[in-house]
Order: sequence, then structure tokens, then C-alpha cells
Amino acid sequence: MKPSLFLALVLLSGFSAGIIHGLTNLVIVEPFLDSSIAIENQNLFASGEAEDTPSFWIEYDAYRTWQKGGQVLAGAILGTSIGALFGIVFAYSRNALPTGHSVRKTLTLASIMWATLFLIPFLKYPANPPTVGDPETIVLRSAMYLGFIALSGFGALGFYKVYKKLLGKKKILAFAGYAVYITVIFVLMPPNPDEITASMELVNGFRSMSLVAVTVFWVANAIILGALWQKYNPDKKLETKIN
Repeated sequence: MKPSLFLALVLLSGFSAGIIHGLTNLVIVEPFLDSSIAIENQNLFASGEAEDTPSFWIEYDAYRTWQKGGQVLAGAILGTSIGALFGIVFAYSRNALPTGHSVRKTLTLASIMWATLFLIPFLKYPANPPTVGDPETIVLRSAMYLGFIALSGFGALGFYKVYKKLLGKKKILAFAGYAVYITVIFVLMPPNPDEITASMELVNGFRSMSLVAVTVFWVANAIILGALWQKYNPDKKLETKIN
């Protein structure tokens, strides 16, 4: 495989998908953030920690405008890093994925990684708006979430190795094994320590849109990388050069 071509394909697909993710967040997630922060502002006014003055809103609007603009850049950076991981995993596992068009292969892999690295951890520790949760527990909550991702991801990798060693119908044992493993982890991992006091309509809306936005990223990354891989196929170029 030609390293420079591989690197270009992976970084371009991750960056592009990250931009799409950032723009998607702006459209479907940010309205819930605005509502959540509005509640927090009202609480600040009621407690006397802040005053409802024109200067407050000028500073607030400037900050939110900067924050929303930076979200697209943050999406591009995060997308590039996750896209790099996705590209590396695809390079090593592509021969074990379903035959056919490269997009089919990348979508299959993306579905597996989306489920193990995002969906299952999300079901255990669903996303909450920024104003929900005790700031003092943020380190604990982050550690639990990242720990669950690591356990799910490494578990999937381990059972993938088991899958490769099994033959025929016995391969289903690898899927069953992972299902049992992740179920045990799901039950044993401690629950979110924070009580939700915000409107569940707001919280559930934020969670559902966050789920959609991340899913859009994985789909976009898979389609873009698959299309680029199909067109510029590093393996084919290498074989042509050797022959």
C-alpha cells in the first residue's frame, strides 16, 4: 500500500465527515443547547449570580456566536482523528469484510465501530445538555464513559480474533460471546451519579439529535472513504507497480 495515498484518503474523508458532523450539530443539536443555556441563565438571574442587563446579553451573544462557529472547526478536528482510526482499522480488516464495492466494506465496518464505540456506550451513559449534571462529577462521568468505550472496543477486537479462528456456523459463537460480555459489562458498570432535574423533553430531544448527528458522521465517513478507496485504490496501484 502506498502510505502517502492512504494517508491522504483517510485524512480527507475524516476531515470532510467532521465538517458534515459540525454543520449537522449546528442545525439539529444547537437549538437544544440554546434552550438549555437559557434555563441556566434564568437560574443565574434568580440566584443573583448574574444580572439581566444589556451588557450581559451582548457578551452572551458574542460568546455563543464564537462557540457555534468553532463547532464546525472542532468537528473537523475530531473527525480527522476518528477518521484516522477508522482508516487504519479498515486497512487491516478490509479483506475480512464483505466482498464487493469499497463503500459496502466501509459501511459494514462503520456499522460495527458505531455500535461498539458509540451506540452501546451511549445507551449506558446517554449524552446530556451541558447544564445537566454536577460539575464536580464531570471527571468521574468522563472516566466511566471512556472506560466503557475501551471495554466495548477491546472486547469487540478480542471476539473478532475469536471469529477468525472459528469455522462455518461456529462463527456465530463469537457474536454470542460478545453479546454476553457486553451485557455483563453494561450491568456491572456504575450508573450515572447525577440526578436529572431538567425537563425530560429537553434532555431526550438533545439525546436523540446527538445520536443522529454522530450517526451522520459515521455514515459520511464510511461513504467518503469507500468512494475514494474505490477510485484511487492504493492496493491496485501497488499491484500494478509490482507487476
